[in-house]
Amino acid sequence: MTKKKHKRPWGVFLAIVLAVLFGTWVGPTGSKWGIPFLSIFDTLSKVFLNALTLVVVPLVSSSIISGIARIGGEEEFGRIGAKTFCFYIGTSLLAIFIGLFFVNVINPGGGQMIVSGTPQVEMLENRMSGHQGQAVADILHQIVPSNIVNAFANGQMLGIIFFCILFGYAVSKITPGPSAMLQGFFQGIFQAMLRITHIIMKFLPYGVFCLIAKVFITTGFNSLASVSLFMLTVILGLLVYTCIALPLLLKFVARVKPFRHFRAMSPALVTAFSTSSSSASLPVTINCVEKRAGVSNRICSLVVPLGTSVNMSGSALYECVAAMFVAQAYGIHMSILSQFLVVALSLVTSIGVAGIPSASIIAIMIILKTIGLPLEGIGLFLAVDRLLDMCRTTVNVFSDSCCAVLVAKSEGEKDVLMQPSSEMPDV
Repeated sequence: MTKKKHKRPWGVFLAIVLAVLFGTWVGPTGSKWGIPFLSIFDTLSKVFLNALTLVVVPLVSSSIISGIARIGGEEEFGRIGAKTFCFYIGTSLLAIFIGLFFVNVINPGGGQMIVSGTPQVEMLENRMSGHQGQAVADILHQIVPSNIVNAFANGQMLGIIFFCILFGYAVSKITPGPSAMLQGFFQGIFQAMLRITHIIMKFLPYGVFCLIAKVFITTGFNSLASVSLFMLTVILGLLVYTCIALPLLLKFVARVKPFRHFRAMSPALVTAFSTSSSSASLPVTINCVEKRAGVSNRICSLVVPLGTSVNMSGSALYECVAAMFVAQAYGIHMSILSQFLVVALSLVTSIGVAGIPSASIIAIMIILKTIGLPLEGIGLFLAVDRLLDMCRTTVNVFSDSCCAVLVAKSEGEKDVLMQPSSEMPDV
């Protein structure tokens, strides 16, 4: 069988460089045939964002329903499934709070790339002040909608996500025939939406060019300092989570040597970094967890594939930092309630993120829309998204493997990471 070639990100990198140079060169007054370049790129970037938004509801809903149905449907592994889900939720929350800490301390968007006092920012401030003043009861009303059809039609993601989790669990508990039919149906929708997403992503370099050119037309090179701080914030958060938080769990909860686990997972981590896809890395990840880390097939066959769908802790951290960064860049103060909402949305949307390159952009759009920020805000950090995508995918894969080790040790397996590094088989 020939290996599938993964598309290299050079087109995106070239688009970023050209957009930075072109946007800075033409400036706010540049035009062609009497049409301002700013207006052209604004229109084209909105078309690209609409194309991405087109798949959000069906992609996220089918992904969540399929993932939750698989968890609840594993009757044979009921206890293991419950442990797996708890570890995944716990580690994702840990990652999100680490990201929230660094984005508040470093304040990467504090340079206010979008100048305060402009009509756009004043409108956002009014909208966000009303949003942040909502009572907890109003947010609960959004989470539990009275009409799910209306929620789907209007893209009310809090209600959609809650319904999909509930529906996925219910699907796993009905009689086997209808359950299998529904799981196959939603898995088919998920795969079809994934294919549409792949088609849209083929236009990613052009969309990135328009979004970034628009930013640099209005801000010039002044935005680079904030983007660099944003990149630093994300990388610091990912490093602390991967090199401190997860190893502490391995050492004190699983009682294994963290460095030995890093060695065992090194082939999978290299694959994840180079492909930016946890799905593409799945065969190597399973092989490393089972053959090199010593986790039994009984645990590995459930925990690792499930993690590819529902455990995106690196992506969850990134989504939280990105949403806070956009709010900071627009000069919007985020209350404790709003930050709590960002944490909750980052956790839940990370479950629905597909294991493909740049899929977190869709989840970030959901968060921005829910908290009342413009979707165009993703243009503020798209210049560094591709590199950060490689980093967070690596973290996602490593987190999956750590959860597999934690579950295996909690089940009393003795051979986990007992094999010396020198005797680990090649992948």
